[in-house]
Amino acid sequence: MQFTAQQIASLLNGTVEGDPSVAVSALAKIEEAGSGALSFLANPKYEQYLYTTDASIVIINNSLTLTQPVTATLIRVEDAYSAFSILLDAYSTLKLNKSGVEQPSFIHPTATIGQDVYIGAFAYIGPDVKVGDNSKIYPGTYVGDNVTVGNNVTLFAGVKVYFDCVLGDNVIIHSGAIIGSDGFGFAPTGDGTFKKIAQIGNVVLEDDVEVGSNTTIDRATMGSTIIRKGVKLDNLVQIAHNVEIGNNTVIAAQTGISGSTKIGEQVILGGQVGVVGHISVAKGTQVQAQSGISRTITDENKKWAGSPAFAYSSNMRSQVVVQRLPELEKRIQELEKIIAELRKVN
Repeated sequence: MQFTAQQIASLLNGTVEGDPSVAVSALAKIEEAGSGALSFLANPKYEQYLYTTDASIVIINNSLTLTQPVTATLIRVEDAYSAFSILLDAYSTLKLNKSGVEQPSFIHPTATIGQDVYIGAFAYIGPDVKVGDNSKIYPGTYVGDNVTVGNNVTLFAGVKVYFDCVLGDNVIIHSGAIIGSDGFGFAPTGDGTFKKIAQIGNVVLEDDVEVGSNTTIDRATMGSTIIRKGVKLDNLVQIAHNVEIGNNTVIAAQTGISGSTKIGEQVILGGQVGVVGHISVAKGTQVQAQSGISRTITDENKKWAGSPAFAYSSNMRSQVVVQRLPELEKRIQELEKIIAELRKVN
């Protein structure tokens, strides 16, 4: 699909400098763009590329003063970065604009499907499933018995949602994620083996949650594993059974949260953070990547680092001291020699 400079300028409330009829069909970085591409310039660091780019259209700030001739058609706006983000949203919407039911796919007769829903080939929709309006279920997706899928939900290819789970409105789940697999529950027996404990709860994802690729969220033993409104989970995150994650918390890749832990709202967990089970993490907590949370954090809006984690500022000071340990050891040895000499004199 192509759009002209004039059409784009109208969408962005911008002004065209150059050919208003020139058309583009792709988006690209200014230093890499070719003919037929649309790009933008917001950072002065990249201004040099404005005069050499092969892009057909470039969005720039109203305040930018040109110092050389430009071959591209320009669209001037108040804020080029914000304007380009609007176009990225529009482009993404167009790319993902699918509708209808593809075949072969399976929809159980007892399932309820809303208006303007897309269901891709080889998708499975089980008994008593409810799918809300404007939702998209991509090919190869499994939606188990009695699952509720809200309005405007996107389940990308290969997502698996186990029985009884509940997805709110505007939820996005990326390929390979698994929602509602069994929690890690095993009871030791007298002969040294482990007996599996049935996991009969579910997972609840509230509105506006986004789950990254290959992330796994375990169903509760009883009750619910709950991911509150606005939570964003990166790829390869592990959420164990009966965990609760508060509103608008962000968790980076390869983080693992053990069972029955409660993460507060607006928490930020860096990549590869490990959190033990049955503890609480206070609202607004920020944890540096590769840290280990081994106890409850009660102070709100504090930064933590290390494994086991402690206050971020103290951790930074400790790292400086650790780097100086060889020097400090040498100084201690010199002091010991001086003390030994003084003792001989006395």
